[in-house]
Amino acid sequence: MERTPSHPQVSQFSLQQVLEAVVDPVRRSIVTQLDAAGEDIACGAFDISVSKSTATHHFKVLREAGLIRQYYVGTSRMNALRRTEMDRTFPGLLDAVTTAQAKGR
Repeated sequence: MERTPSHPQVSQFSLQQVLEAVVDPVRRSIVTQLDAAGEDIACGAFDISVSKSTATHHFKVLREAGLIRQYYVGTSRMNALRRTEMDRTFPGLLDAVTTAQAKGR
């Protein structure tokens, strides 16, 4: 059985779905933390103040929108920002989101 969850192809990205994903402050924080880290981060290593089940929901929304890619390393579910694909499809969007989040807007 494959443990890696499914991810949308670039051709399936929807601006509406991406915008709905980043409207939530917790999800914006996850995206911003991934962008700032410049490397993949395990689900449990994010600085977010929600329960584990709520965090799982947020990661799923981001994954289904195409913003992140998830995979396993041992028992840890890792998260990678799909910046290159997002920048190609929606130029400037992630920069606007991460800059606004960093400024507290």
